[in-house]
Amino acid sequence: LFLFQKIFNNIKMIFKVYQNYIGKQFLLTFLKTIFIFATLAFILNIFEEINFFKDLDVSIGIPIFLTFLNIPSIIFEIFPFIFLITTQFFFIKLIEQNENISFKNFGLSNSKIIKLLAILSFLIGVVLVTIFYNLSSNLKHSYLNIKNSYAKDNKYLAVITENGIWIKDAKDGVTSIINAENLKGNFLNNVDIVQFDEDFNFIQNISAKKINIKNKIWKSENALINNEQEANKGVRDYQLNTNINFQDINSLFSNLKSLSIFELNDLKSKYKDINYSSIEIDSVIQKIISFPFYLMLMTILSSTIMMNIKQNRTKIFHLIFGILISVIIYYLSFFFEELGKNEQVPVLVSIWIPLLLISIVSMIYLVRINEK
Repeated sequence: LFLFQKIFNNIKMIFKVYQNYIGKQFLLTFLKTIFIFATLAFILNIFEEINFFKDLDVSIGIPIFLTFLNIPSIIFEIFPFIFLITTQFFFIKLIEQNENISFKNFGLSNSKIIKLLAILSFLIGVVLVTIFYNLSSNLKHSYLNIKNSYAKDNKYLAVITENGIWIKDAKDGVTSIINAENLKGNFLNNVDIVQFDEDFNFIQNISAKKINIKNKIWKSENALINNEQEANKGVRDYQLNTNINFQDINSLFSNLKSLSIFELNDLKSKYKDINYSSIEIDSVIQKIISFPFYLMLMTILSSTIMMNIKQNRTKIFHLIFGILISVIIYYLSFFFEELGKNEQVPVLVSIWIPLLLISIVSMIYLVRINEK
């Protein structure tokens, strides 16, 4: 009995050593892959920033600084594909050094290796969601604030508060402070507009039950105007020339990558207060919740594919194959996400269905995986 217990303890220790080794090698490969993708993201983004500032008198340090602020957000978006490529590189190394055969000789099956990598990927995903995402969203917020300060068309500002929607717009020497109770479709409802000249002297106040903001020339069938000359003057077919339309307002409110998880929930509450659709926020929140599972499934999928294809394939083949799989999954996820945003399917379904499909494909590849 003592002999069997000793053998069992030795086997347990061997398994623990190999688990530590596999985990360490996977993490090192993961860090190297992040560095490669971060370098590519830096090169692509720096050219975009330089092009943005080409007509402005700024030093090269501004585009470089903005690029560093933006890279974490870019990297977070492509983490699922980083995990897929990481897993490929990890198995390529195992195969080249015949370590997969050594694992089998010590009783470490393919399914146990995949299980270990899947758990590790899930835990990394939890860390990325709780720490990295909030960091990247804060950096993205700073990036947008700095970049918007240099924008040539930065003549308007829109925010949501508990008192509704507030918009500041400057056009032809007139500054309009606009407050609306809510936004439904292309219409602002229960609108008050106070206008000032360039010296901030009062010009007039405009009130309307409903204003169509589909175009930059806002239209209202009935409006009341109050100024120093007359009070409560009714105007039919009133028009207001502005710098902003519905799409501009929508884009200001939908840049959700710059918001942390807590800020997303807070914004969702504000959207409900003004009867503004919170579908995009729900979609982002569901993506964050599903993120660790997404990374885990990408690792499982990549592992099963690597164990099922011929091992004499070149690195270029594996890389191209991985990129192809990534592109297919990206467009599949994008397609379902758009269905959710357009209310063709529930948001919950639009985010989790692609993950279910990845799970099904992985399960098919997992059949008889230990025989490989």
